[in-house]
Amino acid sequence: MPFRDRYTGLINRYRDHLPVNDDTPIISLGEGNTPLIRLKNIPRHLGKDVDIYVKYEGLNPTGSFKDRGMTMAVTKAVEEGSNAIICASTGNTSAAAAAYAARAGITAFVIIPEGKIAMGKLAQAMMYGAVIMQIRGNFDEGMELVKQVAAEAPVTIVNSVNPYRLQGQKTAAFEIVEELGRAPDYHCLPVGNAGNITAHWIGYCEYSAARGSDVTQSCTFCGGNCRYAGGPVVGNRPVMVGYQAEGSAPFMRGAAVKNPETVATAIRIGNPQSWEQALKVKEESGGWFDELSDDDILAAQKLLAEKEGIFCEPASAASIGGAMRDIRSGRIPEGSTVVCTLTGNGLKDPDTAIAQCRDARMVTIDAQLTSVKEAILTHM
Repeated sequence: MPFRDRYTGLINRYRDHLPVNDDTPIISLGEGNTPLIRLKNIPRHLGKDVDIYVKYEGLNPTGSFKDRGMTMAVTKAVEEGSNAIICASTGNTSAAAAAYAARAGITAFVIIPEGKIAMGKLAQAMMYGAVIMQIRGNFDEGMELVKQVAAEAPVTIVNSVNPYRLQGQKTAAFEIVEELGRAPDYHCLPVGNAGNITAHWIGYCEYSAARGSDVTQSCTFCGGNCRYAGGPVVGNRPVMVGYQAEGSAPFMRGAAVKNPETVATAIRIGNPQSWEQALKVKEESGGWFDELSDDDILAAQKLLAEKEGIFCEPASAASIGGAMRDIRSGRIPEGSTVVCTLTGNGLKDPDTAIAQCRDARMVTIDAQLTSVKEAILTHM
């Protein structure tokens, strides 16, 4: 491949659709361009005629979709002269913020809930050199502290309240449409802070607007940042479906959840910062929110690994678990094309994965040929 064609990250790929110019100092780790994998065995397992794809965001540089937003947020922070960024995080945001801050040569401050973060994610933030503040509280309390601190200290917030985060994350929708040749019929995502489902809808609306349509509807999310603000949208856009963990499901309760709890730490958020935007996504797309138990989430995580060879973190599995349930019930009809976002890599939370595999086929044998042959024959 000629050097000039080397992939250098989503900002360079989609710069005409992003709020950057020729003088913007791009902070990138080569994020984006993640695989859209068509599932083969799970549709047969369901016994339904559906095309299911997973957008495996766990193959971003720090192992989650957060890198898409962080490349934009940190790029704009540096362009605006900031020397420090700050975020509250259940894990993935802290990892991405710390990595992109390191790349930019600035300081990352991260607030995390003590004892409520997967070890893989904490290790990342530590290795990338972030200043880590553990609070005796949850993510929502941390988010309030971040907003208060940013109002008084020279730091830039890089949580999804930062509009540039959503601008980066919308590019996942661009990639999906480019690979499929159109938008899917249904797009299913895990929902925690609700920024990602909002960002995808922005992306689908912009892409549809770029293609033009005889049907017109205003995009209500870009805030003037999108290239097609005020222009026609529609064309082909998916029904957007968001799944939460039942112990952390404010959309299902109709109110904030004060003390959210779930094994899916990435969506352990009781008061989503993109609440209103996500409700608009549901209404405009004709979609819905639903919830899954922790047992259902973990079962989906294991099934995806065992049937398809794809290892995602628990929160990611909410999308595929919810989609499978709605396909079985017919809420997602046969003949549909469904995309499920897998937000993070399974290696983010190895302890939870190992705890599910106590019945794994692992044996201890002597270092002898006969022992190896016997073990193989036993497990054939």
